[in-house]
Amino acid sequence: MAKAPTVEDVARRAGVSRQTVSNVINSPAIVREETRVRVQRAIDELAYRPHVAARSLRTRRSSTIGVHIDPFSGGISGVILDRFIHALTENANERALRVLIYSARSKDEEIARLSDLIDGGEIDAAVITGTAFGDPRTGWLDGRHLPYAAFGRPWGGGDVWESGHSWVDVDGAAGTRAATVHALEAWGPRVAWLGWPPDAGTGDDRERGWREAMRASGLTGPVFRMPDSVAEARSVMARAFADPVVRDGIDAVVCVSDALAVGAHLAAVDSGATGIGLIGFDNTPVAEALGLSSVEQAPELVAGAVLDLLTDDTGRRIATGESPPERMLVEPRLVVR
Repeated sequence: MAKAPTVEDVARRAGVSRQTVSNVINSPAIVREETRVRVQRAIDELAYRPHVAARSLRTRRSSTIGVHIDPFSGGISGVILDRFIHALTENANERALRVLIYSARSKDEEIARLSDLIDGGEIDAAVITGTAFGDPRTGWLDGRHLPYAAFGRPWGGGDVWESGHSWVDVDGAAGTRAATVHALEAWGPRVAWLGWPPDAGTGDDRERGWREAMRASGLTGPVFRMPDSVAEARSVMARAFADPVVRDGIDAVVCVSDALAVGAHLAAVDSGATGIGLIGFDNTPVAEALGLSSVEQAPELVAGAVLDLLTDDTGRRIATGESPPERMLVEPRLVVR
């Protein structure tokens, strides 16, 4: 096996001292731009990777971001967070950062786990998911002065844009708005909404996109609501499709999730209403396998945006956490099948 390149190899390639290479890696702001570019080119050409453990001893920083993984719950839409964590890990690796995944069954348990990781010097930042108004994790993290960002808006009270922490979320309303416009053009003016019960959060945001698109076309449509269950959606939509009056009033259905879209698809097959258009949300493998159009959340883009909030201008060092909170929406894309 070829010997891994060392900092001395980089220094020789760039024509600088070993200390200059170290400065470029650990304190790039103190290095002249021309020199920094030359050293970085040598690093890239040699595929050099700093020894993380040794660097952490010198800098007292681990260059590691902790992220919580939910207990396995199954279901059609459970793959989104898995994709996000996978993308976060890959994106962090490209920035010479690491991701440490930890599990917890409750917010209190997550706080205890984070406390252990911080006290042990194992993480320099954290990514949390599923935040809500008054979330105990955010106040606790603020008190520990640990840089952190959330995947998801803090739904549940007040103006989420005035929240006290940084977050990145998918613009659900933009996704369902695009889905509704496509449904109107592809299938006709009678586009129904299949959503969750009102939740003052993600479901309402996605329903808003459908309403805005319908209103812009001077139209209204029927609304069906139920929990995020394939069986529930199949049962409700089977009754709707069995009623000739209701069935004739629907050209297409825009759904809040792929789980409900799959239930509607099964109901349409059962009742012979296969000419009705269906669009889901999440673009899961199940939707792809059934040939259903769906809104793609692009968790890979969310992961990149989260890391942008957590790192400094170089994108390769975790920021101090002293900058003001930032909030970003990532626009999803419609996958038509």
